[in-house]
Amino acid sequence: MELSAQTPDNRGYLVKTGQQVPEFTVKYTDGKSFSISDLKGKVVMIQFTASWCSVCRKEMPFIESDIWQVNKDKGLVLIGIDRGESIDKVIDFAKIMKITYPLALDENSEIFMKFADKAAGVTRNILIDRTGKIVLMTRLYDTAEFESLKNKIRELMADRQN
Repeated sequence: MELSAQTPDNRGYLVKTGQQVPEFTVKYTDGKSFSISDLKGKVVMIQFTASWCSVCRKEMPFIESDIWQVNKDKGLVLIGIDRGESIDKVIDFAKIMKITYPLALDENSEIFMKFADKAAGVTRNILIDRTGKIVLMTRLYDTAEFESLKNKIRELMADRQN
């Protein structure tokens, strides 16, 4: 099924929990790139963000402290994907936000549009299990939803059979 032909849900998502993550290749600010399919067997969290997004700026310190610092040595792969900005802007944004998790580029929003409607906003987190299946999606920064994200990550990281 062609994703662009899908109707977005009430939060702007084109994807649904339970489906396989759409294939994409991402390039980090350090020039390294990889395909999402390369990460099969790992728990992956994708965060869509942008420097101009005030809600992203509110959420990112919590992603850094409550998710990345807690799980980075346990094997969680966290990819911050910056929507629509140049490499210089993304590098500066990471420094300003004092985050240590990696940011990747999506200058033309091509990756974003595999997950959400082009007109939809950022501040989205997508959690993918070890089989490559989407298991949780958040939108905006809601503390209860963020707690459920942390709990699901904890559960997935503990379950080596997932």
